[in-house]
Amino acid sequence: MPKPFVHATWSGRPAFLLATVGAAVGLGNLWRFPYIAGENGGGGFVLIYLGFVLLLGLPIVTAEMLMGRRGKGSAIATMRRLIRDENASPLWQLIGWLSVFVPVVGLSYYAVVAAWSLDYFGLAAVDAFSGFDARSAETAFEERAAAPVRQALLHGLFMVMTVAVVACGVNSGIERAARFLMPALFIVVVLLVIYGFFRGDFRGALEFLFRPDFSGITGRSVLIALGQALFSLAIGVGVMITYAAYMPPGFLLHRSALTVCLADTFIALLAGLAIFPIVFAGGLDPAGGPGLIFVTLPIAFGSMPLGQLVGPLFFTLLIFAAYTTAIGMLEPIVSWLSERAGGRRVRLAIVTGALTWLLGLLSVFSFSILSDFHLLAALGIRKTFFDLLDFGVANVLLPLNALLITLFAGWVLSQSAARRELRESGALWFRYWRFVVRYLAPIAIGLVFLDVVSG
Repeated sequence: MPKPFVHATWSGRPAFLLATVGAAVGLGNLWRFPYIAGENGGGGFVLIYLGFVLLLGLPIVTAEMLMGRRGKGSAIATMRRLIRDENASPLWQLIGWLSVFVPVVGLSYYAVVAAWSLDYFGLAAVDAFSGFDARSAETAFEERAAAPVRQALLHGLFMVMTVAVVACGVNSGIERAARFLMPALFIVVVLLVIYGFFRGDFRGALEFLFRPDFSGITGRSVLIALGQALFSLAIGVGVMITYAAYMPPGFLLHRSALTVCLADTFIALLAGLAIFPIVFAGGLDPAGGPGLIFVTLPIAFGSMPLGQLVGPLFFTLLIFAAYTTAIGMLEPIVSWLSERAGGRRVRLAIVTGALTWLLGLLSVFSFSILSDFHLLAALGIRKTFFDLLDFGVANVLLPLNALLITLFAGWVLSQSAARRELRESGALWFRYWRFVVRYLAPIAIGLVFLDVVSG
């Protein structure tokens, strides 16, 4: 009888935290958070977002880590073990399958935005933004995104970078990359904040981000803040379950989850303090939408002092953030395949990366040769393949998996099993955690679903 496959374990708590924070800190913090905050009024929205991160996000992250450490395998193997231990319905295995399916599908289009970051780093490095106005910036983005061969190659380059790390394993690959990338990411974002302090409208950015103004807050804004909290913390992606499976028994679970939530949120706020001083100093619109990074900011880089240095630095930051998250998105499926094949990680990582790249070509070509192709046009949904994946993953599959995780942790996982995993956290925290995952989190995530359906 073959021996069960045994995964590597983290060399220490710092390595685990750097890798996990890196997986959470991504384009959701540096690309999505600034424009979402800008579209929803700034300070009031940010305060609500912070509340959701700590009150709901922290318990859900804790639940994912708890399940992963208890299962000690890929997300699919973890759920198989937990279902067996709790004598639960095999339908709960859907959590495991979603935790493998969602990251690989998400990575296929996530790498498209990462490829834009690589492309724009090259533009910034040669000072191509000089003299940009709104029209030329928008035209430049449309032309770059609509270059199918160029974007396919950049998309492939980013996937090769990701595969190179995951293929080396947990310790020699993911840990080593996190030890370099996360400090580098932090240094770059701090340098940009310092620049904004001296050269940008830092006071305007502070007031916009941290002076609460609830006059523009609507019920939909609250739901968007909740959705952003889930998205930013990588809840439901599968990476928390997978990474936590490599945790040695001695790690303090609730403190690890708290560290991840605080670090992720801190970097999101720093990103705001890096971006909005530049936006306000250039008299640009903070509610620039998804084009804030690739259309609005290049206008500022082209006219601001030292823009030829700040531009490349900013897109380096984007690349680092996308890279650490992509590594975390590829690992869940490679982890599962390694269990199935009894190892052979290098080959499996290469094959998985290649298939993800091929799937991603549909998203790459959504801005060029497939721009007029709408898969669900017969249903009245005129979205490109990229738009469908983005909407489906971020607004349907991630909340669905998060909902299932909270229901399983709150109603299926036995109280004694959960208490053993959280034994160091204290009785008060345990009662709060259990109340959130049983009641508050499912209701809140259900409201996000209703908002998506009604919208």
